[in-house]
Amino acid sequence: MSSILVVGLSHRSAPVSLLERTAVTADELVKLLHDVHQATSVNGAFVVSTCNRIEIYADVEKFHAGVSSISELLARHSGVPLDELSRHLYVHYEERAVHHIFSVACGLDSMVVGEGQISGQLRAALKLAQANETVDRALNELVQQALRVGKRARNETGIDRAGASLVSVGLGRAGSLTGKRALVVGAGSMSSLAVATLAREGIGEIVIANRTYERGAHLARAAEVPARAIELADVRAELAGADIVVSCTGAIGIVITPDMIEGPVFLLDLALPHDVDPAVRELSGVTLVGLDDLRETDDAPAVADTEAVRRIVCEEVQAFQLGLIAATVAPTVVALRSKAAEVVDAELVRLGGRLPGLDDRARDEVAQTVRRVVDKLLHAPTVRVKELAASPDGDTYTEALRELFDLDPKTPEAVIRAEDVL
Repeated sequence: MSSILVVGLSHRSAPVSLLERTAVTADELVKLLHDVHQATSVNGAFVVSTCNRIEIYADVEKFHAGVSSISELLARHSGVPLDELSRHLYVHYEERAVHHIFSVACGLDSMVVGEGQISGQLRAALKLAQANETVDRALNELVQQALRVGKRARNETGIDRAGASLVSVGLGRAGSLTGKRALVVGAGSMSSLAVATLAREGIGEIVIANRTYERGAHLARAAEVPARAIELADVRAELAGADIVVSCTGAIGIVITPDMIEGPVFLLDLALPHDVDPAVRELSGVTLVGLDDLRETDDAPAVADTEAVRRIVCEEVQAFQLGLIAATVAPTVVALRSKAAEVVDAELVRLGGRLPGLDDRARDEVAQTVRRVVDKLLHAPTVRVKELAASPDGDTYTEALRELFDLDPKTPEAVIRAEDVL
């Protein structure tokens, strides 16, 4: 039987400098995904890669083999030595893995508690895995349920009421934005959120620079304030007139250097690896806020909302685990009922042979009576074995049922009917 395993690295376990070194490009992410999927003991995999985390989720046959293979692959793809990487990696298995992804989906594990972007990032991770055929049924159901839990948390609590995003918290340190001019470098999901936040806060004009001009132009057309797009190569010229700069390109290498800045400016660097050379902090009138500066924020939602979401996560984890238990018991229960049905059918045939004069009405009444008796006899043990399966030694009760009735829950009929029930 396989189990869910998570091996990851995030802002909670590692410094931003190490997260930058483990960041992977889109092409490299696909290679990592395939390598993990092909690793020993791995049945399925998907990778969540964001500005402050990289997590590999896998459906594995063996815990130690899975952890070893995934850790080595992450080290190889990032170029970070395994002994250095291992000091910052965290591992979650089975129920703890489910609890972790549910917490992530709710924003409890984010740098800014409650931020809603993670839902889209989980969807993107699942979509990429589906496109590359590396995700199996167990992982697909896990992500879908995590997204539902995240939605429930946001519907039932105020977890995201504090403007829960790195963009809003970061821009909150810039002071009033009304009437000012902003330069947004990049045109991805984080940049889109930056444009929307800037517009909401009353920015006067937005210039969007991106390596692919059309993507920047598309984002500019969707803005609710005056906006235009430029080529990434023209950033230097636009910096001179910018009051606010938000950079999140995801590029490998520095995009904004000290020699490009000519006057006072507020820079928010949300890229990983970082886009802005930290040396700009030495310039007069320049303020740089990066991911490290946002680690400890006072803008988290109220404690009551956070605790409410934690309770929701615990409830959903328990329900999910019970569902997994039911899935393991179902084939045995179906096999028991199938065997009982076969016995009933055989006895009814034998009765028909011994009483050939029995009319159809009587025959049907006898058949219904026998089936009702069997159903009532089986009801209590099948319900009870499902309940007992959730206990610490639950698998022994299922095994006992198989032994007592000489059942084979792996028969095609039992498996198919169990999947229909579930």
